[in-house]
Amino acid sequence: MKTSRRTVKRVGWAAAVATGLLATSVGTAVATPTVPTAAASPAQATASCAYPYVCLFKNGVKIGQFQDVTSGYQNLPSRPVGTSSSPIVVTNTRHDDVAYIRFSTGTTVCLPPEYTTSLTGTLTGIRISSSATC
Repeated sequence: MKTSRRTVKRVGWAAAVATGLLATSVGTAVATPTVPTAAASPAQATASCAYPYVCLFKNGVKIGQFQDVTSGYQNLPSRPVGTSSSPIVVTNTRHDDVAYIRFSTGTTVCLPPEYTTSLTGTLTGIRISSSATC
């Protein structure tokens, strides 16, 4: 995965969480590949999330899907919580747009186009950007 200097400068890596994603309490991170769990594999998530959506899954059940490019975050009223044993699987089926996921800590994660990953923590918002890179 290619990252820009600007992305790397904004990221302050503090600790690795169980999913293999490095995160901090502030800044921006770029999602990294993780080991899929039995709850909802990336293949299952992609199969049940049609283009042009960004979908969230918990225990194999779709809990949200988003389509609109926005300038700000769309709040997630349910504030889904992913744990190491039951992560939130996020799939970005869009071909040219990135998706930012915001956590309750203020940390944001960027998902590149056509990408699926598993996340832990409390999710509070999503923003789809027309940018093709994180």
